[in-house]
Amino acid sequence: MKQRTWPDRSTGSRFTALQFPITEKDNRRPELTASARKARIKRRSRFSCSRSIKSTEGHDFASLPFDVLNKIAASFTLPQLRAASLVCKSWNDALRPLREAMVLLRWGKRFKHGRGVRKNLDKALDSFLKGAARGSTLAMVDAGLMYWEMDKKEAAISLYRQAAVLGDPAGQFNLGISYLQEEAVKLLYQASIAGHVRAQYQLALCLHRGRGVDFNLQEAARWYLRAAEGGYVRAMYNTSLCYSFGEGLPLSHRQARKWMKRAADCGHGKAQLEHGLGLFTEGEMMKAVVYLELATRAGETAADHVKNVILQQLSATSRDRAMLVVDSWRAMPSLH
Repeated sequence: MKQRTWPDRSTGSRFTALQFPITEKDNRRPELTASARKARIKRRSRFSCSRSIKSTEGHDFASLPFDVLNKIAASFTLPQLRAASLVCKSWNDALRPLREAMVLLRWGKRFKHGRGVRKNLDKALDSFLKGAARGSTLAMVDAGLMYWEMDKKEAAISLYRQAAVLGDPAGQFNLGISYLQEEAVKLLYQASIAGHVRAQYQLALCLHRGRGVDFNLQEAARWYLRAAEGGYVRAMYNTSLCYSFGEGLPLSHRQARKWMKRAADCGHGKAQLEHGLGLFTEGEMMKAVVYLELATRAGETAADHVKNVILQQLSATSRDRAMLVVDSWRAMPSLH
């Protein structure tokens, strides 16, 4: 595979109205209009919730406006929505559109990837858009991705912007990548602070190249390291280079070797080549030939010459054993 190299997201109770016996006086009440009945139900719902929720600080959560609640919950996952919906009937009613959006999001992913159904990108996009219309930032991001892949950039950016405004880290990241200018760095920084490892890596690249922001190698190296610790394989490789050359991070061959090996074990072809060459210089021929063969299979043709030199020095049994190790090798879990 080809990688971009240096430098280059309590359970509550259900409440119902109490049933009172109907008296003759009740029967003589004039018929309520539909709007009046709806207003009465809403008042009763909030009254029920406000009596049942006892906050230590005395807050009445049921009185939270529906639009505010939906903005807060816009980026919630289904388990989070289910938990919030159990707070009270008022919240349960307010969050119904977002729960529906989760169902649409799930179907959208099934149609997009052909999971259990025939792959259908039109139905996938339709499901994502319906979920987005119900306020889910997760659906907004997925719909934006599909528009971007269809080369409908403006539509994609519009959806990313909606998700970003609602605080979704993936929406902030995608919008930042779309802009690739000064505003992008601001959004990448927000997503990075929220823990989005791809945003951390892209922010490091911007700082390293001086793209949309002043060149700052120390800050770039810090974000490379953060992304590497979060499991982003390309950041592992660049972190190793920072330690190896003492650029942005203290010079440390031990740390450089550690991160290069970790990137190699996660399937980074250039890291496999570099780590294999390092093992060769240390005399670790069997280990070296394994990593160099992995690098070759990943498309790094520069590994061929040294690998062949080592193979000529090994016995037939050692060569077979090395190839068996390569054939059974599996990359460690990581983000690419």
